[in-house]
Amino acid sequence: MSLNLNGLRLRNRVLTSASLVGYGASPPSRLFPYGLSPVAQFLPLERLGAVTTRTLTAEPREGHFTTRTDWRLRDWPELWRRYGGALRRIDAGWMNAFGWCNIGVDAYFRDYFPRTQDQNRIVSLGGFSGDEFLRLIEIVNERAAPGSIAAVELNVSCHNVNFPFAEIVDDVLADAVPRSVHPVLLKLSPDDDYVTIAKVAQERGVAALTAINTVKGLRLDPETGVPFMANRYGGVSGRCIKPIALRVVSELREAGVELPIVATGGIRTFDDAREFFWAGADAVSIGSERFLAPPAAYLASPVIARSILSVVRRVEAYEGELAQRRPVSSLSLRDRLAAQAS
Repeated sequence: MSLNLNGLRLRNRVLTSASLVGYGASPPSRLFPYGLSPVAQFLPLERLGAVTTRTLTAEPREGHFTTRTDWRLRDWPELWRRYGGALRRIDAGWMNAFGWCNIGVDAYFRDYFPRTQDQNRIVSLGGFSGDEFLRLIEIVNERAAPGSIAAVELNVSCHNVNFPFAEIVDDVLADAVPRSVHPVLLKLSPDDDYVTIAKVAQERGVAALTAINTVKGLRLDPETGVPFMANRYGGVSGRCIKPIALRVVSELREAGVELPIVATGGIRTFDDAREFFWAGADAVSIGSERFLAPPAAYLASPVIARSILSVVRRVEAYEGELAQRRPVSSLSLRDRLAAQAS
């Protein structure tokens, strides 16, 4: 099975969200499998519609965690201290402040890209100016031939790098998007004017939208008042943001946005995915709700991986019904699927 959503080619309608499966493979040294969720190690990622990488920047970036993979056993207390300030389980979800911690785009293409050719890859990119996004697009154009990846995803909505992305979105859409030889996904924040941004993206040649990025949030230690996150504010994800994500998808459709939408936010089951299809999404992305767990719960990683595959199979079986369903929004999913097929 394959789909073509306005140039975005997917193997099916179930994707992975950025960062949750790292770079799509274990590090060259498996002693410290940084960035690859234990769940993902039991999941045949080639079965997913697409696998989205951790957000990559032009240069390696420590963020609020670390890119080191050579931690010795005696160093692990320091590692856990950093980890606790970058990721915490919170009320019905997760909060993170990794701050675009990544190895850099060049290291990704050197160390991981050749080892993930069985996957349908979406390369997530992050920068702090239109020029920086343009540079990243040019690197991907040079290192990935047309058709070797599904798309690039431009992350202009991350809350834990303390940057006003709204000020550069127009430059990114005007300069970087037209230069890409690959389809471009634009990742929207629920805390910005996502309807206006989506409409401009539609005019500037963006292939599809990712809705939504994490929601900006704050948690304080009830005993000390110290923020959970090293960044003070973090990005909230998981079950608790599902109603927000559904609202954003529906509002985009109600506003007349016709671009394909990859929906993400608290998706765990087939019923969750179907809600997003009814709201107007064209595909769904599974993130922290399935790929993150408290340490002891990772013992169930093989079971969780099987449950993700079950969602994939049920969504694939549901494909025929998708064209007959009318979503909550005023824009008919049947009409949009027919237009994409033609």
